[in-house]
Amino acid sequence: MFEEQPLSVQNRVKSLASEAQTQNQPYAWFEPLYAQASGNADQVPWAKATAHPYLQAWLPGQPQPPAQSKALVIGCGLGNDAEALQAHGYQVTAFDVSPTAIAWCHQRFPNSAVDYQVADLFHLDPSWNQTFELVYECRNIQALPIHLRSQVVGAIAPLVAQTGQLLVITRIRADEQACEGPPWPLSPMELAEFETYGLVETERATFTEGETITVQQVRITYRYAQG
Repeated sequence: MFEEQPLSVQNRVKSLASEAQTQNQPYAWFEPLYAQASGNADQVPWAKATAHPYLQAWLPGQPQPPAQSKALVIGCGLGNDAEALQAHGYQVTAFDVSPTAIAWCHQRFPNSAVDYQVADLFHLDPSWNQTFELVYECRNIQALPIHLRSQVVGAIAPLVAQTGQLLVITRIRADEQACEGPPWPLSPMELAEFETYGLVETERATFTEGETITVQQVRITYRYAQG
């Protein structure tokens, strides 16, 4: 997790994110972060050698998806989570705003069936709306400033098929008070914004990590209310 990274990496992330916000391009820092890593995953705070452990723990309890079921991985990074979903039986599309990250995915998984794409969450193909039986959002919302929360939720929720589900893994904070980042943990009110799009929380697991620094995280699934 972020706090487990060397201080030099943390400081570089904060510097890049701060500069991007100053330029009014709040997510422009992802590409230079991946590019400056020069193929060293240790320089990417959220990079892991395997799929996220909370995803790994969740997948065995999920039924095999019907044939041709589509999944979308938002901000796929180095591709481990996308590969895990593909192995579970989904037809996976995975995108990241960073061309370097996507090139890295192709290098790591040259024979993958995952459709890796460079794309911007705020400017996605409209044909993707209500297309995916599973939409997977892991720690991207928390990497963007709080003032973008409503915009991010509004970009993610419409991607979920009416019979599908949304899986969110994120840090949380207990109240609505502002906090410093990145990352910027989500508040209860911010998470509740998914409900304004008709999505209903169906399952939640809460995790506490860290010793010196304690971090609260959640894994939440949402589905559309059937009425």
